[in-house]
Amino acid sequence: MSTTVVALLVLAGFSETVGRVLPIMARRAQLSRRLAAGLVVTGTAVEGTVIALWPLAAWTVADLVHPSLPGTSGLAWTPALVAPLLLAAVLAFPLLGPLLHFLLVAGVGWGLVDLLAEATGLGWWVAAGCVAAAGIGLGATVDVVRRLIGRALAGLRRPVGPRELVA
Repeated sequence: MSTTVVALLVLAGFSETVGRVLPIMARRAQLSRRLAAGLVVTGTAVEGTVIALWPLAAWTVADLVHPSLPGTSGLAWTPALVAPLLLAAVLAFPLLGPLLHFLLVAGVGWGLVDLLAEATGLGWWVAAGCVAAAGIGLGATVDVVRRLIGRALAGLRRPVGPRELVA
């Protein structure tokens, strides 16, 4: 993987994280800058890693569907494929954000489908299913981890005030 692709993956992870953290910061004025910075740094590493793993996961799913594939993954990010993910911060827009984010990820996934179908000889629809299954699996895993961390942080940051002492 070239340094350009690695830099783009880190920036795409940062963009995705900022799109998720900004609404939280807007809703919670008491969120400390240190905690917000920690969330952004951690989220950047996690999201960048998940994005980087998407082609490998798609190749693995394709290998499960069609076991006679070559042993090494012929699918890798290129700067042209990963560059649109720099706009992932669009997720922070109210109302339209999730739809625009879905369209962005679907467009990038389309590019991966073309590469996977060409590299494996699978049909386009089978390759699309492999890329979709990999993306949904990775996304669901990260969402579960994100929610568990959010609940843990919410439990740790619960202030003890006069209302809780009376109850």
